[in-house]
Amino acid sequence: MTPRSVASLEEELRQRARDVRVHEPLWKHVSMRIGGPAGLLVIPRNVGELRATAAFLFGQGVPFVTLGQGSNILVADAGVRGVVIKIGKGIDRVRFAGARVVVEAGHGLPHLAQEVARRGLAGLEFAAGIPASVGGAVVMNAGAHGHSMSEVVDRVSVVTPQGAEVLSAADLRFAYRTSVLQARPVVVLEAELHLTPAPADEVRQRMEAWLAQRNATQPIGPPSSGCVFRNPAGDHAGRLIEAAGAKGLAVGDAVVSKIHANYIVNRDRATAAQVLALVEQVRERVRRSSGRELELEIKLLGEF
Repeated sequence: MTPRSVASLEEELRQRARDVRVHEPLWKHVSMRIGGPAGLLVIPRNVGELRATAAFLFGQGVPFVTLGQGSNILVADAGVRGVVIKIGKGIDRVRFAGARVVVEAGHGLPHLAQEVARRGLAGLEFAAGIPASVGGAVVMNAGAHGHSMSEVVDRVSVVTPQGAEVLSAADLRFAYRTSVLQARPVVVLEAELHLTPAPADEVRQRMEAWLAQRNATQPIGPPSSGCVFRNPAGDHAGRLIEAAGAKGLAVGDAVVSKIHANYIVNRDRATAAQVLALVEQVRERVRRSSGRELELEIKLLGEF
């Protein structure tokens, strides 16, 4: 965007959302702590601001991308030239109606898992360790321990270039770590989930056991973006990477975790370029070792 177009667009966006930032560093907003600035970063503080911002950008034909908690993302060192919408605080209300839960897109998935467990609702225990917002988790069909969001999502309210829509679970066409929302211009506003009443103690025990397993087998300290590669059919990317001798492999400050080989951690000041160079080295080692081709699970965002 030119300086004039940035100023004009900034003014329009400020009429719809109170928090609009120019050249905001995106490393502050993603779990990997890597990435250059956004041309314009919009942080809506409620669903009304989010709906108005998305409708305006769609209506004007202005490209934009959305961020939740910024996991599963690698932002380019050059940043994102256009508009980024961050969906989080303020877009996080939850409404309960028995075992049905309506939750706004910016609500943290681990917090929701804890909250429903306290209420004696089962079905989200698997999600307690997934560092994602509800909206992002629905878009990517986040999962763990053999379960995923597709098991609990009934419908999703969204904004599209055509206006407001409500999509059913069938409309979403969930598959392994994906949904139709990844292929459509759409902004998630809220999701309706169906859970199952169960003794709260049992739900909490199951959730805590899965959390303990996750904490024991995945890196907790250094910044990361979660699993880097999709699991190939019938196998696990982490096993293939370890078998290829790539644990501990590094390019600059980007390092393949010694705890879980499908994680790349930022041990200090890693760059996106270093992460991508390491990704290619890991792929090549796995290719030579097993003949398998690893596909990225993390999403690349920005000017690569």
